[in-house]
Amino acid sequence: MPDREAIALQTPLDLRTSFAFPLQSARARREVLIGAALLLVPFVGWLLNMGHRVMMVHRMLHGEPAWPSWRDYGELLRHGAVTFAGMLYYYAPGLALLAVAWTADAPALAAAGGLLMVLATLAIPGYMTHYCRAFDAAEIFNPARALGRALQGGAAYWHAWSIALAALALSFAGLLAFGIGFLVTSVWFWQVAGFSFARVFTQRYLAAPAPATVGEALPSPEA
Repeated sequence: MPDREAIALQTPLDLRTSFAFPLQSARARREVLIGAALLLVPFVGWLLNMGHRVMMVHRMLHGEPAWPSWRDYGELLRHGAVTFAGMLYYYAPGLALLAVAWTADAPALAAAGGLLMVLATLAIPGYMTHYCRAFDAAEIFNPARALGRALQGGAAYWHAWSIALAALALSFAGLLAFGIGFLVTSVWFWQVAGFSFARVFTQRYLAAPAPATVGEALPSPEA
């Protein structure tokens, strides 16, 4: 009989489950390697990986296994472009202030620009999971709503950030593998972060159905 995916949006969030999520089955690991290979295509590969993470979370939110999500590359590229446009939208005010502060040598403006950059970084996870649910771009271009959701996430949201930052730090170990390993570890990091924030916002705002059964899951990490 097929088993359920060992780690899904109903799984308690901790370092072990988040770090293991992108590696829990042969299919999951294969998709990480596909993402790493696509990063060799400048910018387009990055957008495709962004779209892949969106599709992965979308499938989980609708009770499907996260993988396979490397399907319909045109759709993945579109989702990657939309979410990247959202990032530009959020970071633009802070970047503009920092540019003015640089040319005018204005420390106060630099501090304000830095604050806006931090707020943008905090707000982005607040829209990503909600966009993944129904691919509604209106979920992206509403900074007040996105930041509000992030701040209302409470301790769980900051827990997800601690996991994401730990994964980011660990991902740089890929540079030791002649630099090429970083392609793999960076894709792994983004999937860890995507899962962690999706887990928090699913618990807080969204109801995800139980995952469908698949035939390629590995045993639970507790096994």
